[in-house]
Amino acid sequence: MRITRTRKRWATVMAVVLAASALTMAHAPAHASDPDPATQQYRPYLHYTPQKNWMNDPNGLVYHKGVYHMYYQYNPTGTTWGNMSWGHATSTDLLHWQEKPVAIPQTLNSSGQSVEDIFSGSVVVDAQNTSGFGTLQNPPLVAVYTSNFTGGHPTFPGKQAQSLAYSTDDGQTWTKYTGNPVLNRNTSDFRDPKVFWYQGPAGSYWVMSAVEANEHRVLFYKSNDLKNWDYLDDFKPANATGGQWECPDLFPLAVDGDPNNIKWVLVVNINPGAVAGGSGGQYFVGSFNGTTFTSETTDAADVPPPGTPVAGFNAGSYSGWNVQNDPSNASAPWGSSPATGTLAGQQEVTGFIGAGLVNGFHAGDSPVGAMESATFTVPKDYINFLTGGGNHPQKPGEQSGNQAPPGYLLFDGFDYPGTLTNAGWQLTGDFEAARNPSTAGGEFAIGKRINTFEGGAKADNNVGTITSPEFYLTNNNIAFLLGGGNRPDGQLQVELLVNGVPVRTTTGTNSGDLNWKNWDVSQYFGQVARIRIVDNATGPWGHLTLDNMVLGSEPAKPRSSETTVNLVVNGQTVRTATGSDSEHLDWKSWDVSEFQGSQAAIRIVDNNRGDWGHILADEFVASDITRQEQHDWLDWGRDYYATVSFNNAPDGKRIMLGWMNNWDYGQATPTTTWRGTMALPREVLLTQTPQGPRLTQKVVAQANTLKNTAAAYATTQAQDIQPGTSSLPISGDVVQIDAEFSPGTASSFGLKVLGNGTEATRIGYKSESGRVFIDRTNSGNEGFHPAFASVDDVPVQLINDRLLLRLFIDRASVEVFAQNGLATLTDQVFPAAGADDLSVFSEGGTARLENLTVTPLNKAMW
Repeated sequence: MRITRTRKRWATVMAVVLAASALTMAHAPAHASDPDPATQQYRPYLHYTPQKNWMNDPNGLVYHKGVYHMYYQYNPTGTTWGNMSWGHATSTDLLHWQEKPVAIPQTLNSSGQSVEDIFSGSVVVDAQNTSGFGTLQNPPLVAVYTSNFTGGHPTFPGKQAQSLAYSTDDGQTWTKYTGNPVLNRNTSDFRDPKVFWYQGPAGSYWVMSAVEANEHRVLFYKSNDLKNWDYLDDFKPANATGGQWECPDLFPLAVDGDPNNIKWVLVVNINPGAVAGGSGGQYFVGSFNGTTFTSETTDAADVPPPGTPVAGFNAGSYSGWNVQNDPSNASAPWGSSPATGTLAGQQEVTGFIGAGLVNGFHAGDSPVGAMESATFTVPKDYINFLTGGGNHPQKPGEQSGNQAPPGYLLFDGFDYPGTLTNAGWQLTGDFEAARNPSTAGGEFAIGKRINTFEGGAKADNNVGTITSPEFYLTNNNIAFLLGGGNRPDGQLQVELLVNGVPVRTTTGTNSGDLNWKNWDVSQYFGQVARIRIVDNATGPWGHLTLDNMVLGSEPAKPRSSETTVNLVVNGQTVRTATGSDSEHLDWKSWDVSEFQGSQAAIRIVDNNRGDWGHILADEFVASDITRQEQHDWLDWGRDYYATVSFNNAPDGKRIMLGWMNNWDYGQATPTTTWRGTMALPREVLLTQTPQGPRLTQKVVAQANTLKNTAAAYATTQAQDIQPGTSSLPISGDVVQIDAEFSPGTASSFGLKVLGNGTEATRIGYKSESGRVFIDRTNSGNEGFHPAFASVDDVPVQLINDRLLLRLFIDRASVEVFAQNGLATLTDQVFPAAGADDLSVFSEGGTARLENLTVTPLNKAMW
């Protein structure tokens, strides 16, 4: 469970939360007018989603009397976070879920205001009735959850503590314990209890793991009755600490199935600061003696890898670097010398080595700039370095500046000497002539602009339209700068009108940064048109900012919003890396063997004024060995968070379930009546590797029952994949794909899924870096939030020069299991309607497809 946000986003999130909290708690039932979930775009057929409203963390996962119970964080009254209660669904096979009524609602006072929100926790089968809530003949289920006491609570305002509820009807209805809370540290971020029955040399008792989220500590407690808890020990900050620690889980696993070789796994979810940016989960392998968890996989203190230093920042100056600070702030973002650590207003910076580092947070996220090293000769096969900060990669086809394309500037770029109405524009609703055009609102505007926040007295609650005078479409493209809110439902958009009908529309991306958008208008050449800004949206991000419309022959290049570290050879960027929305620096590595002996430079770029709009860098070392990210992650994608395991699962299996979303953009995903999806349940095992025991994961075996093997496609022999893209003779948007590749001479190869000829999600392997990736930068609707478009990757070791992939594709998601589940990637995608093309691709040479099977999967939901 989490509610915290970073810096600029906090005000927006709190506005959403407060608005949601004003609603009543009645669980709105489905009505005949509600859409059929099966017909809704992006609704998955394999993954659990609530029929309506918001869902996040899985809670209370338990197996009891042949039924899997999944409780979860739920808002019964809306599609964004708020009114936190426990939703509930049940299944007999982990795939076909039946939604139940709200299990544990938030607590309201006599005025209908929330005094206790029900945050994350766990459920146990109290088989011995230690709690006294049931009987030995009918033992209770007991939920241990976090009470998030609001400011209106009469006794514990603003605190988080652990409480109980119990069920004596097999988890269908619940009663809150009158003695709550049962464990209170009198702090504000003590949460997410996971409880299990421990049996070992130290005895038999209940063990709870919970977090002090901002202190990066997991605390362990014991109890004999679930009501009275004694402190055991705590697991102190280790590995990834760039965000709040949440949702811990502690459990034993046999290494390679050997019952004589038992290790304990401690899962710690983190937000932000996960490997791909935003939220995710890490894990530790070690031992637990009933009191103390001892990690065997905590990373040692950082030391630079052996090799030749290329650049360090410990001498107190930027000697040899060309430093370009923001034209409007000569001392930011880089400062006049390396930073010595955390800067004013910044979360704690960790992971750097020595006395100094590059820290682009001088004066906050807003300043932009670049800095470039002196040239050097690339001496070895790898360049290893530390990086952190914002996750804003460099993207092909973007520009570093804000240059408009050549063409005719429509409407004088809104730089009228008077008002819009003086120039023939029509304003309706809340928009006032004296306020339009605006001179404020929106970064990267060029002079005056139309800003519907500034254009009336009601700010984000302004509603109305702003319509231009007529003009002729005398060229093929309209380019324009646009920022502001994202409303894909048509309530907030700029429109091109031809004969009074909208023929092109664009909404914002929930960002104050204006960036270039383009309309191809060639089919309307010579016709009369108007521009109309429609703003019927209210609340946070209920506005648009429009500027600098250019009618010309070519589209504008989008302005890069990158925060990157780059290797430049012969004036070209040949390698690039970004941060992970974390102030913790971790290792990145470039294979530069092809550039040995060449002249190169390091270029560090901050071209982002928004949230996480800065980059951190340190210790560039040329080496004969690669230095990859150090920590162990449950998943290396963007959408696998709050992952915990089922208690009491049959056959001693450890089955885990995660929320398939990311707090960076989770409240803006372009679904309609619902928001929030669970990943497919996974069985986890411990496998011995050269690095020691590590988790492997696979989708639960029950998924095999969904296979439509009669409709499957399988290759009969190995075949080369020539450079380019080759369509497969099968399509589908709910499929399992099993593939085996050899790299051959290709620099990159893999599969394209959910395609339509112009867009697709790419899953592949980069030979230079040895990493499997998901590229969702051209996957359909990726513009609804500036943090969404991404390329996420994970390092893998080929097995006998082979790459093994198992993919689960489910309409709006991709789950990748590489090398028999040693590496996983999970990402949401939002493809165009009907996008179901499947293909293979190769770049830079010829790869080989050793074998491939594509199996359609039958619906489990809806």
